[in-house]
Amino acid sequence: MNSPDQWSPLEVQFCFPVANNSCPKKVRSVLSICVMQTVMIGAIVMTMLGNMVVIVSISHFKQLHSPTNFLILSMATTDFLLSCVVMPFSMVRSIESCWYFGDLFCKVHSCCDIMLCTTSIFHLCFISVDRYYAVCDPLHYVTKITIPVIEVFLFISWSIPIFFAFGLVFSELNLIGAEDFVADNNCAGLCVVLIFNKLWGVLAPFISFFLPGTVMVGIYIHIFTVARKHAKQIGMGPTTKQVGSESKTKSSSKKESKATKTLSIVMGVFVFCWMPFFVLTIIDPFINFTTPEDLYNAFSWLGYFNSTLNPIIYGMFYPWFRKALRMIFTGIIFHPDSSTLSLFPAHA
Repeated sequence: MNSPDQWSPLEVQFCFPVANNSCPKKVRSVLSICVMQTVMIGAIVMTMLGNMVVIVSISHFKQLHSPTNFLILSMATTDFLLSCVVMPFSMVRSIESCWYFGDLFCKVHSCCDIMLCTTSIFHLCFISVDRYYAVCDPLHYVTKITIPVIEVFLFISWSIPIFFAFGLVFSELNLIGAEDFVADNNCAGLCVVLIFNKLWGVLAPFISFFLPGTVMVGIYIHIFTVARKHAKQIGMGPTTKQVGSESKTKSSSKKESKATKTLSIVMGVFVFCWMPFFVLTIIDPFINFTTPEDLYNAFSWLGYFNSTLNPIIYGMFYPWFRKALRMIFTGIIFHPDSSTLSLFPAHA
């Protein structure tokens, strides 16, 4: 998984040329290095900037201080941290096939990688719960999804992944049974922390991805069923209703349906981006860790790219995001009382 591939003996280079036990370094063409650097640096910069806009928008504009948006704010913070703490060092390792940052930071980096990935999907899981009450039980939404409830969601979304990631990595439970492989590939410049034995190769993806992902899919299927039923009921409602009340109901239903659709796309993109990596994590220990390193890195970056796409999805489907973006780049947010400006159309 994270082991060196087979290099041509005629082109062998080493991560640490002066070290006796240095790992061989991947030899790539100048073109392939330039392409990889362009794609990865582009992803890192877009992830940083996009999620920073989300963080600034929701934090600054009081109109966006809602329970759902606080969850989105926390998720954007997770994606932003991924772009700062994880992706740059993963880029160096992916291109150079070497780890230059020491054994301790290898573990810390791997912990952050696992933690932030798991935190993201936990956020999405709780966002689906929020959407469930907004669409399926709108009359009790404001009493069930309150700020204290959101605080509990956020505490769970951060504390469990932190305990899971740091506990697993520093206890090295994931390496039990894979000692021979680690010993055979042990060399200076290799970070093997994210190797999973057969037990944790199944348990880790189940805890981090498949279990909460299944819950989310089930919730959204139910939400769409209820939303369709509500739409039919509104469309077939009696014409004797008051026009103002009916218009307000339809407007509210349309807004909730659009928000639910958008957040469902966010979830769908997450599943698409991370599914290959987690499936590979399960398979790898059962094929004696023979997965090509470049394939493993490609699936890892497909997962990282999810954090790049989320703000783009917000920009495509949320008018408030586009308006906030314009205010940020034109400097309007620096004007007095800009935090009270409206980001929604007057008729909404």
